[in-house]
Amino acid sequence: AGRTAAHQAAAALRAALSQRGAANLILATGASQFEMLDELVQSDVDFRNVTCFHLDEYLGIGEDHPASFRRFLRERFCDRVDGPKQFHWVDGNAADPDAECERLGAIIREHPIDVACIGIGENGHLAFNDPPADFETQTPYLVVDLDEACRRQQLGEGWFPTLNDVPQRAISMSVRQILKSKTIICTVPDERKSAAVQPAVEGPVTRDVPASALQQHDQVALVLDKAAASRLQSQG
Repeated sequence: AGRTAAHQAAAALRAALSQRGAANLILATGASQFEMLDELVQSDVDFRNVTCFHLDEYLGIGEDHPASFRRFLRERFCDRVDGPKQFHWVDGNAADPDAECERLGAIIREHPIDVACIGIGENGHLAFNDPPADFETQTPYLVVDLDEACRRQQLGEGWFPTLNDVPQRAISMSVRQILKSKTIICTVPDERKSAAVQPAVEGPVTRDVPASALQQHDQVALVLDKAAASRLQSQG
C-alpha cells in the first residue's frame, strides 16, 4: 500500500512541478505512513521546490518528544531529502494556540495544496478531527479535543507509555482545508483500520465518520492493503 501511494503522490508532485516549477504538499504521521514515506523520499521528486505542511500536532509536547509529529517528519522525511523548500511546522508549544492556528491559516491560504498524503484513524478521524467532526468551518487550522479512542490508538501504536501521557488537545488541519487539496492520497494499511474504512467508503457522509467526507472529493486515491479492506462489501 505504501509503495503504491508514494508512486501516486510522486506523480502528482512531478505534474505540479512541471506545470509551474513549484508544488505544495501535506504530509501525515503515524504508523500508517511509514512505508509511504520510505518510498516517497526515494522518488525522483525535486523537493527543493516543494513547500510542506503537516496535518496536526499535539499541544504541550516539545518537538524532541518521541511522539512529536515534527520530530517524526524531520527524521522520516526532511533529513532524508534534498529540501524541502520550506516546511511550515505546527508549533505544539505555542503559548497561544489560537494565534498559532491563525498564523498557519494565513500561510496555507497562500499555498494551494497540490497533494495531501493522509491516513484514517481507527475512530474514522481525518487529521485530529475526531467524531463528530466539524464539516462546516472554513478555518484552516483548529484547536481540538482528542477523544479517548484517538488517544488509545496513539498509546497502542507505542508513542506514549500510558494513556495519561497522551495529550488531550491538539492543533489540527480542518476537514474543509484537507478537502481543498487538488489530489488526496489516503494510505490505510492494517486490519485494525478495517472497521473505520468500511463506513468511510460505503456508508453515508456523516460527522460521526469524519473520513466519509472524502466521498465529496473527486481526486482521492484510497490505498488499502487486504487487511484494511477486509470489511468492504465490494472487494473490486
